[in-house]
Amino acid sequence: MNEPLQLAIVGVGNWGRNLVRHFAHARRARLKYLCDRDGRTLATQLENHPGVQGVRDFQTVLDDPDVQAVVIATDAPTHFELATAALKSGRHVFVEKPLALNSDDAARLAALSREVNRKLMVGHLLEYHPAVEAIGAMIRGGELGDVYYLYSQRINLGVVRANENAWWSLAPHDVAVVCRLFDGAPVSVSAQGQCYLQAGIEDVVFASLKFADGRLAHLHVSWLDPHKIRKLTIVGTRKMVTFDDMSANEKVRLYDKGAEISQAMRDFAEVVNLRVGDIVIPRIPGGEPLALECRHFIDAVLDDKPVRTDGESGLRVVRVLEAGQRSLREGGAAVVVQR
Repeated sequence: MNEPLQLAIVGVGNWGRNLVRHFAHARRARLKYLCDRDGRTLATQLENHPGVQGVRDFQTVLDDPDVQAVVIATDAPTHFELATAALKSGRHVFVEKPLALNSDDAARLAALSREVNRKLMVGHLLEYHPAVEAIGAMIRGGELGDVYYLYSQRINLGVVRANENAWWSLAPHDVAVVCRLFDGAPVSVSAQGQCYLQAGIEDVVFASLKFADGRLAHLHVSWLDPHKIRKLTIVGTRKMVTFDDMSANEKVRLYDKGAEISQAMRDFAEVVNLRVGDIVIPRIPGGEPLALECRHFIDAVLDDKPVRTDGESGLRVVRVLEAGQRSLREGGAAVVVQR
């Protein structure tokens, strides 16, 4: 399709303004509306985009037949209601993570997108990161061997939210990446955390995700920490790899390290031999993840292509988050992830 995608962005504050920046300059899109209840926030964005219309009522967007797609970057509790209205009106929808705050609502949205034959994409940003794509190719190509486990840290002295805890705010990124790299969902989640700043809202969470084949993923998320770390480590039978998103030039490191079990010739007892080889810093293709993510949505709509992080992907992540939340309330007990 040669005509640009006519779209509106709802919620242009903290994160939404980044989406505005990319969609406003996207080659195959035309940003028609910015929508936000906060008049001051809206006015600030309109100053930078004078050709775009600003409205405070979402219904105004839905009443315009020229709008083909809606991008939702509002607070998480509003995602289900706004995405439902947009899909029912016949619009394609990009909604920031998490898709919804419970699996029932997430399942309804996934089913609705199929029913109305409209694209539903969830903003699992890291799945579009060139480094994550490169690591996924390593795993699929067998370069790491069989993957044993991975662990990630997403910590910072950052934005402290009042309507969601650190698990729901930060962990969707890592849960999405784990499910993508492991090509499936865990069978259970065990999570422990603590509420230091606000009653009932965890500032720090440590969670273990167990997979049916024995693989394990451990996630550490916190907005109350002296360090800013965005790091992922994956250990395989042949090699190990790290992804450090805070590194400017060495985001991915591939370690030719491992442990092998063999039999000692003298007494035939099993021994573990450690292998330490080279460290390789592979060349990772360029591209800002958010720009790639926005382009993926535009191309999926205009060219009728599948969406990588579709409603089913969003539902899978919400089910893991939901199990983790229940585990937090049950003191770290292993909670089965809904299927």
